[in-house]
Amino acid sequence: MPSVYENIRTNQRKTIFLISTFFCFIVLLGWFLAQVFGNSQILYFAIFFALFQSFLSYWYSDKIPIFLVGAKELSKKDNPRIYRLVENLAISAGIQTPKIFIAPERQPNAFAAGRDEKHSVIVLNQGLIDLLDEKEIEGVIAHELSHIKNRDVLIASVAVVLVSFVAILSNFVLRLSFFGGTRRDSRERENPLGLILFFIVIVLAPLIAQLIQFAISRKREFLADSSAVLLTRYPQGLISALEKISQNRIPLKNQNPALASLYICNPFKEKNWFFNLFSTHPPIEKRIEELKKVSF
Repeated sequence: MPSVYENIRTNQRKTIFLISTFFCFIVLLGWFLAQVFGNSQILYFAIFFALFQSFLSYWYSDKIPIFLVGAKELSKKDNPRIYRLVENLAISAGIQTPKIFIAPERQPNAFAAGRDEKHSVIVLNQGLIDLLDEKEIEGVIAHELSHIKNRDVLIASVAVVLVSFVAILSNFVLRLSFFGGTRRDSRERENPLGLILFFIVIVLAPLIAQLIQFAISRKREFLADSSAVLLTRYPQGLISALEKISQNRIPLKNQNPALASLYICNPFKEKNWFFNLFSTHPPIEKRIEELKKVSF
């Protein structure tokens, strides 16, 4: 049975591979469009703009999510118990204690955001504090601190921006092809298969990018689960928390699909095979199954 350390190393390698695949996909898309339009500058623009947007998301990744969910910062005097849990676990993890925010949501859930240990936050929904006991909350906080320590929050921000960039680029090229045409218009009229291939690539590109993002997000959750258990040495706390959160049917009051991948459990509660295919999180049952296998 693999140890928790082996699970962490395996998931780290898989995440690095997926991020590398993501950038390679953008480069290939830029190269394809450069060939279609006969302009090599498109390739350079695609790479530069993807990196530029990633930089912006990196710089403001701790502020934007807080604003979107309407969370308020928690001081030690507001809730000494929660503050102490975060502080103690941060010390155990060897990282700076992040700022703690409480979102006025009845759905039990939580997420972490930020670009590094010094610029990170943990957001807990009020519903999570009301529903879970101390050991379960400890498991959730350890999970979110693990995202911060593993730099998962940065990876998630970059992935979200790259997906958005691919969607914008595909939409722009699709409109341009209708109104402006390309260097290969005449050739494509003689060869309809070329035209069909062009539209297939442009239409499928955002979907492929989204699927890569989902794969990255799922690997991050397994990695954070393993790291959380390494912190608490008590898998049952996180297992019980995941069970309670997944069984709760209260919807988010402030729903924002862009933030879904950040939460410890998917905030949207639909249950079917199509939903699971496009879910930002692995099935709770699978996560619990993996946690039960953990050994130290």
